[in-house]
Amino acid sequence: MPGLDLAGDWVTRAASVAVLTGAGISAESGVPTFRGPSGLWRRFRPEDLATPEAFARDPRLVWEWYNWLRQRMAAARPNAAHFALVKLEARIARFTLITQNIDGLHERAGSAKILKLHGDIWRLRCMSCGADWPDRRATLPKLPPHCSCGGLARPDIVWFGEPLPVGVLRAAERAVTNAELLLVIGTAAQVYPAAGLIPLGKASGAKVVEINTEDTPFSGIADFALRGKAGELLPQLVERASR
Repeated sequence: MPGLDLAGDWVTRAASVAVLTGAGISAESGVPTFRGPSGLWRRFRPEDLATPEAFARDPRLVWEWYNWLRQRMAAARPNAAHFALVKLEARIARFTLITQNIDGLHERAGSAKILKLHGDIWRLRCMSCGADWPDRRATLPKLPPHCSCGGLARPDIVWFGEPLPVGVLRAAERAVTNAELLLVIGTAAQVYPAAGLIPLGKASGAKVVEINTEDTPFSGIADFALRGKAGELLPQLVERASR
């Protein structure tokens, strides 16, 4: 594909790289997306399942939905794009992977330098004492789950109407501000403040390479936009950078 060699050269020369991933990279592993023509929010109402108010109203209903989602995500496997990012991380000392995904596929592939903007479906948080802990079981045996203190537990993810964790967001902003190259992979760039990282990186001097199956609101500011599946294009890009 024209431009892959150029983008690969940018990766080779970059001393610092930031990567922003969205639902598209996980969709290739079979994880359902939330937006788009077949997205979950076309079948379910976010206000019924993904808000603090919905959880306060009916925590069991919310947990039944997230239990189903955990099963779907547990059955998925990292794809070639996830593994390509692991190779890229191993090559570049100043590397930050920023993800909007909650499915844990980046970790399962072997990525380590990860900032999770929207949380992690495999962690629970107590509504009473604030404790949080991992739980990788695909199906939780008791719904809703509770903390050892007796308090009600919720998924440790960011719901509609909630702010992103300040520390994580600030770290993501620093990463894109200091990056020489910003790879934007599989995100529709419609959810803020995550989408705002793209123009921030561009304004700070980073070259922006977008990998997506279709145009996004920020395709116009990308230095290069690669159209296609991340699982096909990203391994080729990393291979070119390794020459």
